[in-house]
Amino acid sequence: MSKRKIIMPTDEEDAAINRGIAEDPDTYEVPPEDFKKMKKMGARGRPRLDEPKVLLSVRYDADIVERFKATGDGWQTRMNDALRDWLKDHQPVEMSEHADS
Repeated sequence: MSKRKIIMPTDEEDAAINRGIAEDPDTYEVPPEDFKKMKKMGARGRPRLDEPKVLLSVRYDADIVERFKATGDGWQTRMNDALRDWLKDHQPVEMSEHADS
């Protein structure tokens, strides 16, 4: 819990603040219907992808991760691309086949 005390403006100060806002030519009050649209459009973060990535926990050897990280920003994308590239030449084993071995 913060020990700071919030000091609210007096009625006179609040009126002066509101007068200043009203006199500012760059300030306007957004109509409620426009405000609702802005809230809907103003979603945080990146736009949703058609095929979003899957968040999972996985373990790799430390040297593999270090080498990818050493390539700089975007290393996770490059790791993803390396796995995708590997899949071009290798057929993943089906779960039923894997269970029989």
